[in-house]
Amino acid sequence: MSVNRRSILRTTAQLATLTAAGGLLTGCGQEAATGGGAAGAGHPEHPSPAPGAPTVLTPNRIPAATPSAAVSGSPAAAGASPGPPDQPPLAAGTPAEVISGPPDRPQVALTFHGQGDPELATALLTAAEQHGAKVTVLVVGSWLDQQPQMAKRILDGGHELGNHTLNHLDICSLSADQAYAEIAGCADRLKELTGSIGRWFRPSAAQFATARVKAQARKAGYEHCLSYDLDPRDYADPGAEVIQRRMLGSIKPGSIVALHMGHQGTVDALPAVLEALQQRGLSAVTASQLCS
Repeated sequence: MSVNRRSILRTTAQLATLTAAGGLLTGCGQEAATGGGAAGAGHPEHPSPAPGAPTVLTPNRIPAATPSAAVSGSPAAAGASPGPPDQPPLAAGTPAEVISGPPDRPQVALTFHGQGDPELATALLTAAEQHGAKVTVLVVGSWLDQQPQMAKRILDGGHELGNHTLNHLDICSLSADQAYAEIAGCADRLKELTGSIGRWFRPSAAQFATARVKAQARKAGYEHCLSYDLDPRDYADPGAEVIQRRMLGSIKPGSIVALHMGHQGTVDALPAVLEALQQRGLSAVTASQLCS
């Protein structure tokens, strides 16, 4: 799937409606981490990283309005949400936006933005399962409209489902009502297909959620947004070897990695990555297991 199709899934009518409402603006990146260089430039999912290196996020690059986002940081609420069935409750003090997990446990979370060719998505899931890994898939709701069977396939493999909006628009530029419609629309599909809206919401076309987006996520039933601290930029199709090098050069205990379904290079890279993680004593678990 091309970058444009991955990034913007909407009909002509949706585009006209949102444009008229002033929703399709740019600039979410300035509220997130800043980066330089041309590698990955122009892709609305992530800010531009330095040339030749994965995007590795650290707490001092969190927007000023965002509290500490590591699991060990300031709590978003007094208690932890129980979450969906078959996933453990989160640790007390889990913040409203999680970037990484505990650094003192030999676990990492591989998270996938869920859309694209269902055969490639299935191949990724199968490769993970063959290596004893569990992953978290943040699905685009319109993809579930096209591929409803994928929700069951993901859960049947012991993986975790979350929300990545309905149409993968630049959610930080939308009004509060438009943002809520994007989040709730995907939640409705998850609920209909699985009986649960899932625990995690990840904003579309942004690494971090703005305060407005977080408020709308809470309104839709999501107490926690899921960010990440490592982005190997597999969406740019750099090839399996580059993806492996970017991941294995930066991954550490507690890392949450942003990956994408629908890319052959990611499928090809995953077995070697998982084998290397096992050799390092690191287990790939769901985001909920990492933060439990």
